[in-house]
Amino acid sequence: MSVDIKKIGVVGAGQMGGGIAQVCAVAGYDVYLIDQTDEAVSKGLEALSANMDRDVARGRLDEEARNAAAGRIATGTAYDGFKDCQLVIEAASEDEEVKKAILKELCAVLPEDALISTNTSSISITRLAAQTDRPGKVCGMHFMNPVPRMELVELIRGIATEEETYATVRSLADSLGKKAVNAEDFPAFIVNRILLPMINEAIYTLYEGVGSVNAIDTAMKLGTHHPMGPLELADFIGLDTCLAIMHVLHDGLADTKYRPCPLLVKYVEAGWLGRKTGRGFYDYSGDEPVPTR
Repeated sequence: MSVDIKKIGVVGAGQMGGGIAQVCAVAGYDVYLIDQTDEAVSKGLEALSANMDRDVARGRLDEEARNAAAGRIATGTAYDGFKDCQLVIEAASEDEEVKKAILKELCAVLPEDALISTNTSSISITRLAAQTDRPGKVCGMHFMNPVPRMELVELIRGIATEEETYATVRSLADSLGKKAVNAEDFPAFIVNRILLPMINEAIYTLYEGVGSVNAIDTAMKLGTHHPMGPLELADFIGLDTCLAIMHVLHDGLADTKYRPCPLLVKYVEAGWLGRKTGRGFYDYSGDEPVPTR
């Protein structure tokens, strides 16, 4: 039986979860957005509101639609608010154990016909779905960052995902104004299978002294017309996320070409995770980002 989606739950009020909540609310769905603490929820809601205000200022959204969307978003820290959701999208950090724990908590409160999606950018949907009481109703739904601006959503079936689940999630993606592509359940799917090794190679290029941060990013922006250089993009994604995805590729495909660059490991160990911590391959403490190497 097809699920009629009216209310969507989102776990994680960070950059990805907040963006997913925003596009769902703008598309007319009621949304329940949670995070671990009131502070994290407030911070996420603040960023979401600022993004919608920016969209109004740039003419992408009118004031009335913005206010209506804001009114559709409820927030909290408790899972109880998911009990009347037809779909919940997990958008927590890219850590398999964290995601598995969230999925188990979700199953305890969700109606038995409710669907679960995960915004994982690299982890096996089959493995995550196996932690639930409804593997047939689990489907990967990997949004790109920033969610409101990027058109693509990768849809990934696990081995047990039912056709009806996939069709419902695909229909949802269409209703959000996104273009969906199907990706098979292999480590990192399509986009990150290609993108992260490129970023990792750029970090090796820096590590081996082939070019400076500025030279590498300028070369890729001007030489290939990429809007951001790979090191700037790594900072934007978060170096901890980049490293997590490289570990998934390296562990899952057992190929040395996916070995994370030691310099990436060192930056993560130092807590230099990119824009979110104010320092990565660039220092963001001043008016303009300054290369750290």
